[in-house]
Amino acid sequence: MARRSIDFTDLMRLSSGALVGHPLRSVLSMLGIAIGVAAVIMLTSLGEGTRKYMITQFSEFGTNVLSVQPGKRKTSGVPNAFGGTTRKLTIEDAEALRRIPILETVVPVAVGQARVEGGGRGRSVFVHGVTADFPDVVKFSVRQGSFLPEGDPRRGSAVAVLGPRLKRELFGEGNALGEFVRIAGARLRVIGVMEPKGQVLGMDIDDAAYVPVATAMRLFNLEQLQEINIVFRHEGQTEEAIESVRAAMIDRHRGVEDFTIISQSEMLAVFGRVMDVVTFGVAVIAAISLLVGSIGIFTMMWISVGERVSEIGLMRAVGATGRQIQRVFLTEAILLTTMGGVSGLFIGLLATLAIRLAIPGFPAGAPTSYVMAALGVSAGAGLVSGVGPARRAAALEPVDALRTE
Repeated sequence: MARRSIDFTDLMRLSSGALVGHPLRSVLSMLGIAIGVAAVIMLTSLGEGTRKYMITQFSEFGTNVLSVQPGKRKTSGVPNAFGGTTRKLTIEDAEALRRIPILETVVPVAVGQARVEGGGRGRSVFVHGVTADFPDVVKFSVRQGSFLPEGDPRRGSAVAVLGPRLKRELFGEGNALGEFVRIAGARLRVIGVMEPKGQVLGMDIDDAAYVPVATAMRLFNLEQLQEINIVFRHEGQTEEAIESVRAAMIDRHRGVEDFTIISQSEMLAVFGRVMDVVTFGVAVIAAISLLVGSIGIFTMMWISVGERVSEIGLMRAVGATGRQIQRVFLTEAILLTTMGGVSGLFIGLLATLAIRLAIPGFPAGAPTSYVMAALGVSAGAGLVSGVGPARRAAALEPVDALRTE
């Protein structure tokens, strides 16, 4: 008698029938894979969303921005071993950089925290000592009045510009222009209110005050700047701008590079690489649950073979080959992991949607490559975990199998 081959329809009917016959065991086996896939999608969505969010926040200031900060971040040997001293970052340094043709905007920055009082109210906020060009660096504008006046940055005037939230807290909906506020005990006249900008890198720049840099250094008794912000023409001139700034600063600091130049584009690139590693790391951690799920399927299929010995013997007695028996059990394992993977996909996507609804503006979303990899790994796990039980079933002798009935 010729042996009849099992076609795809028969294979799916036999495999799905075995799964439906043991619904609780099948669901529990699929659950491990579903949780694994969902975990990969959710965690990579958070990682990728964080990366996009932070890059967007940094990009608010543009990529043609440099920051000069006091002190050398990367050093070798013992600093000041021969009695050298580190020069402070000063307004004169910023004025020297303003003379470099490639640089469009140079803003010295001094920051302190103080209580700002006005309209019978007061609150403690960050006070930024800057110059008239500061809005060009941070890409925000004045809503009412004007920003700090042009002039010699070494001569601070008694004026202040308020962030919109600070203005609202002090003066309500009334007009703040021309009113006086006290900052760290000094009486300053309000000449402007900024447009709302919101939070940038976790800092609420709407809840702040802006005063001339020399005024801030006097109020907070500062001897040096926190940093010098620089805008150059376009991103393609980053290296040229850095070298021009470095040469000018070394010349002013007596041949010593006791400062650090940070470019926005370099910071974005470094942060992007770090977040890529973090996203990959959390994906690997989440994938551990896929391994656990595959072990569960292996266990379930191994038990299933033991329970279905007589069924296997009957199939062999009516002409089914060992290869056909093996295909049936492999198909069962693949069906389990595929259904578990698809279920995990929907759970992960729903969780990602919930995150986006709960945190408006947060760009949560798993990279397609990770989603496809999770589904591929889940299907591969089913294939691998089904091989052992399928071979065990195929190796049973028909007579021995029928004896167990």
